[in-house]
Amino acid sequence: MKVGMIVAMRSEVEALLSKIGEPVGSESFQGFDVSEYSVRKNELYVVRSGVGEIYAASAAQMLITKYSVDLIVNFGICGGLTDDMSLKRAVVVEKVVHYDFDTSPIDGWEPARYPDYPDICIPAPEELVEAAVEAVPLLGRAVCASADKFVADPERKRELNRLYGAKICEMESAGILLTANRAGVPALMIKAVSDSVNAGAEEFSAMVTEAAESCVAALLAVLEKVIN
Repeated sequence: MKVGMIVAMRSEVEALLSKIGEPVGSESFQGFDVSEYSVRKNELYVVRSGVGEIYAASAAQMLITKYSVDLIVNFGICGGLTDDMSLKRAVVVEKVVHYDFDTSPIDGWEPARYPDYPDICIPAPEELVEAAVEAVPLLGRAVCASADKFVADPERKRELNRLYGAKICEMESAGILLTANRAGVPALMIKAVSDSVNAGAEEFSAMVTEAAESCVAALLAVLEKVIN
């Protein structure tokens, strides 16, 4: 199996590489640095996309087009939107709401709704979500509120939970999942909380490395199940 892995930040990449060792090859392509690894006879292509939906979507399309990957995996840190989303808690994303997408003034669709989906939620493949939870029973399932903005205000975090039922927020999942779904490539997203619902940038800065390491531990356990 060919697996494309997208990570946004350098700290997330470093947490992964400390666990999987040296690459068997690397190259630069269209502005992306791609490292290739061999994992249980599977080909793993790792790319640091940069932060945000547009960078993440372009990285996903590059992996699909250039490397013909069979699976997209995204892991990284996120903000917690509820009290039970404690620091370093890992979750698998089951649905994504791209909450700053809004065409309602011209077409009457509800805010955050893409016309080619039945509601505002963009679904991840259920079989992958179930496999992740089976592999790591403590892994929670979460709706992710995704947009190109870092959410630091506790009131805004709770509002995202009230509006969309989301438990976490971050800045890449919508771009990745929309791109993968359109191409017919399954996508799996694992996240770990770096800043809790009542905190913001300061806690993020203090916890980003530990949260990334927690996410990698969950991710590797899931991959053992998903890419036999």
